[in-house]
Amino acid sequence: MNHIPDILAPAGDANSFLAAISAGADAVYCGLKHFSARMQAENFSIQELAGLTALAHDKGRKVYVAMNTLTKAGEEGKAGRLADRLAKVVKPDALIISDLGLADVTRQAGFTGELHLSTLANVTSQTCLSVLPQLDISRVVLPRELGVDEMRLMADACPEGVDLEVFVHGALCHNVSGRCWWSSFLGGKSGLRGRCVQPCRRVFSRKGQPGRYFSCQDLSLDVLAKALLTIPQIKAWKIEGRKKGPHYVFYTTTAYRMLRDSPDDPQAKKAALSYIEQALGRPTTHYGFLPQKPRNPVDAQSPTGSGMLVGRLTMSEARRYFVNPRQPLLPGDLLRLGYEDEAGHQVVRVSRTVPKGGRYDLTLAGKGKERPRAGMSVFLIDRREPELGRRIAALESELRKYPEVSSVESSFQPVVPKPYKAPRGVRAESVHIWRQPPKGPAKGAAGVWVSATKTQHLPLGRAASTWWWVPPVIWPNEEKDFLDILEVILKRGGKRFVLNAPWQTGLFGNRKRREMELWAGPFCNLANPLALGKLKEMGFDGAIISPELSGADILDLPRKSPLPLGIVVSGLWPLGISRTMTQEVKACEPIVSPKGETCFVTRYGQNHWIYPNWELDMRDKEEALVKAGFLQLIHMREPMPKSIERKDRGCVFNWDIGVM
Repeated sequence: MNHIPDILAPAGDANSFLAAISAGADAVYCGLKHFSARMQAENFSIQELAGLTALAHDKGRKVYVAMNTLTKAGEEGKAGRLADRLAKVVKPDALIISDLGLADVTRQAGFTGELHLSTLANVTSQTCLSVLPQLDISRVVLPRELGVDEMRLMADACPEGVDLEVFVHGALCHNVSGRCWWSSFLGGKSGLRGRCVQPCRRVFSRKGQPGRYFSCQDLSLDVLAKALLTIPQIKAWKIEGRKKGPHYVFYTTTAYRMLRDSPDDPQAKKAALSYIEQALGRPTTHYGFLPQKPRNPVDAQSPTGSGMLVGRLTMSEARRYFVNPRQPLLPGDLLRLGYEDEAGHQVVRVSRTVPKGGRYDLTLAGKGKERPRAGMSVFLIDRREPELGRRIAALESELRKYPEVSSVESSFQPVVPKPYKAPRGVRAESVHIWRQPPKGPAKGAAGVWVSATKTQHLPLGRAASTWWWVPPVIWPNEEKDFLDILEVILKRGGKRFVLNAPWQTGLFGNRKRREMELWAGPFCNLANPLALGKLKEMGFDGAIISPELSGADILDLPRKSPLPLGIVVSGLWPLGISRTMTQEVKACEPIVSPKGETCFVTRYGQNHWIYPNWELDMRDKEEALVKAGFLQLIHMREPMPKSIERKDRGCVFNWDIGVM
């Protein structure tokens, strides 16, 4: 029997919020000026969002606020005061979080609504779901990489009180959400903190052949979304696009509402597809939704910028730029000249109505801006139709009837866990993590990545002394294989495990935790004492923190942490982990960015690990790290292919420059 999921629409500003309401969205998700994973969006103030939420609630719609960023130590109080003000003034129905520290501090601050776990949190397989009720999580946003059969597996595993949310439309990241450090590694602008500069969208070169090898088309399930109606645990269809304008929000929301409400009506399907085509997004793909017909989302030889091509840039004899549009232009329309990584790229606002085939002279940015080239593609990226404008204006008129909310201050201070103190005589140890451990005696303590496919390389004879590292992404269709190999490791005496998502404790079921030593790995993106405190409550014995923090933040964290800490000090650190890779990219071949940075791809199981050709090396910081209180110094012994020229960059990640 079909159920009726919510249509969940994005909003990056007030006009988009009102466009979502006008289009019939059942719920709207948005962010504030801080702690949002889309910091490039305009986002909202507390006062502005309070009025919009009141309007939405009066119309029977829900509002979710995203606070889904990695939180650094020292930011807990600020996050808590924001949650306090939200609870008192805005009263959203749910908060979307990815950091367990924010799950803790928002409850401390008095927020009583639902907590939804963002796709950035990487709940990627079935047993992970069993952990969530104890963490007060009521909804999980599933990864975009799942096929419909995997979604059914996840749905069947949902414990009571936990439901699912699925992306049906919008931009695709090449890497798994929460498993990408590309932007941060190249300059401190962390995708986990909403500041990704999208280096994956650039033109790269392999064997001298340029291509956008990591740039994805947009996801669009369109008519295939009908299959989700048979999965009752999926309570919301989510549209990505908090950086998009009201035109996109209105058109996509309308389309998926029609596809949900009239799934068997041919005319409704046709109209919905027309709306999607006019939404001004990128070219679209079904990705891996149909397991029997998976689509590679990367077309390396085709640009994937958003917008509708309306013409080519022309230069007159008087050296003025103009365009003859292939369709009418309206006042307020936004035109993008070229692509965002193209010289001379800029955005121009249309000031008057232009008929199809007419001429529109462009007023370009002033001095200091590189001039565009003649022949450059011109795209319509947002527009203001009169009818949509009237709809938004009518809602604005309603909104003005609500009294303006006064600014509310908060004096909230979080309760932090008691810091861990190492027993006398405990010393730091170096731990070397291998894909395939050496046959002879290992240098220092040894760890190995658990593999469900290359089990012959696992040192089962040394199971009791080995640190067993669980991969940061396990997919539903491979979870059983991992459960089987973990059972073998346990039977051989394995007891020391590093889990690279907190929810992976579900892999061990009801097994007594006192029989093993569990550490949270660096791929858990840990950066604050409240998150570490939640891990302690879950039964973890220690944690390896995120290496993307500044040196000052790293050295400060041990004195605040309720758990003993470790940190990665050397080795290859991935730019990102992906489930997809265009066939043009071969394993272990050099791929060069426009700025001369070289990376390569290695496949482990179902995932492609993208590495730079230089290693993280903070070995000269070891003395300071030990003095600060770190007890594990991790060396990632990832193999560098012979085909890749190693570059010595003296890389310390964001130690010196900090992370934004």
